[in-house]
Amino acid sequence: MALPTLRVIAFINGIFLVTLAISMVIPMLTLVLFDRPQELNAFLWSSLITLGAGLAMIAQGRQEGTHLRPRDMYMLTVSSWVLVGIFAAIPFMLAQGMSYTDAFFESMSGITATGATVLTGLDSMSPGILIWRSLLHWLGGIGFIAMAVAILPMLRIGGMRLFQTESSDRSEKVMPRSHMVAKYMVAAYLGISMLGCLAFWAAGMNLFDAINHTMSAIATGGFSTSDQSLAKWSAPAVHWVAVVVMILGSLPFVLYVSTLRGNYRALVKDQQVRGFLGILLATWVTLGTWYYLTTDLHWLDAIRHVAVNTTSILTTTGFALGDYTLWGGFAGMLFFYLGFIGGCSGSTAGGLKIFRFQVAYILLKANLQQLVHPRAVIKQQYNRHRLDEDIVRSILTFSFFFTITIAALALALTLCGLDWITALSGAASTVSGVGPGMGPVIGPAGTFASLPDMAKWLLTLGMLLGRLEILTVLVLLMPAFWRH
Repeated sequence: MALPTLRVIAFINGIFLVTLAISMVIPMLTLVLFDRPQELNAFLWSSLITLGAGLAMIAQGRQEGTHLRPRDMYMLTVSSWVLVGIFAAIPFMLAQGMSYTDAFFESMSGITATGATVLTGLDSMSPGILIWRSLLHWLGGIGFIAMAVAILPMLRIGGMRLFQTESSDRSEKVMPRSHMVAKYMVAAYLGISMLGCLAFWAAGMNLFDAINHTMSAIATGGFSTSDQSLAKWSAPAVHWVAVVVMILGSLPFVLYVSTLRGNYRALVKDQQVRGFLGILLATWVTLGTWYYLTTDLHWLDAIRHVAVNTTSILTTTGFALGDYTLWGGFAGMLFFYLGFIGGCSGSTAGGLKIFRFQVAYILLKANLQQLVHPRAVIKQQYNRHRLDEDIVRSILTFSFFFTITIAALALALTLCGLDWITALSGAASTVSGVGPGMGPVIGPAGTFASLPDMAKWLLTLGMLLGRLEILTVLVLLMPAFWRH
């Protein structure tokens, strides 16, 4: 890779670090409001260190006439997420006295909106640290939306061209510049965040908790201000607000652009959105009825508990309303499966994404019809777009490497001394972005604190791979990528 290109990448990364340094002002203001001035130094020094590094990278200058090629964007994407994770870990070290392994694990979990944590005692923790964790979720969520729309289509794994309504096709012609689309997406992200915060507040949370949980829910991250997660609040309204905000964060933000531009049926007409909501409702009814029949809860309470937990897992958020791993084998296995599915493409959710399962079903159906009618010409369409060979190949490639990554990571974790349930669920939850795993160690009632350092580094890698949809990182390992 040529030196001018590296300087441009460093220049842009420097801007990201300066932005991160400025965002540390928010926890500082929070500490002032909570009258905790003795904790300001940790964030002040963290901000100065990050700002200094960012300015040093910007000082390299952007050479005129140098432009990033499409393949250079992969390097920019991976390097920016790693660098932000590295410097976002500093406040955890200075304020909490954490080892760098734990601090980097927590920051990467925050910025990738995974939600896995090594921290306990959240109810009495510094408000500066609590708001910093949630802010990392929020920043990472909006960063991933931008990447899903601008970067991933280059690898043909984001699937965004499958989710264009007729109106958004028109919007691409009217608004050819990506920054115009990004402006509408930021507006939608901010709008949902503000409405969610007001809704949490009205439902019974105090303003601080409402802000934190809104940032976690819209980013489908899962960090909470309590060790009990959503179980701390008994008001049903709080739980239903969380469900709604998690769902809104799991829908394609490109369709919000269409909605803001006047096509109010964009979300309703989208095949992926209908499939996502259909799976969600079917799971609520099925598991909710089963939970009602096996407990003493009223049917509405059973549905509420199921709705919060299943929505949290399916959207890869990670909130919990009680320890759902104690519900029995059927529920535990179902939750494990749901974590692989994820939300919609172009949203803040992780997982394989709904559209890949829908396309796989279309292909299966077509193949079965071909067996019955060998000479028939079977039309394969998804969201009014023809499924050409290129799309099918990209879906199969990503799905294969997604599965292989989880399997290889789980195997490596067992070499670190983890039992197979912790290893497999930990690998699946971090690559899918769910957060908590299964079992007593890393389940919804536990944390990742007791894991060996090597296991934490492996899981941190899993978070990065899963958030960047794997191929974005793997392409950097090809020798051809580095040839001039």
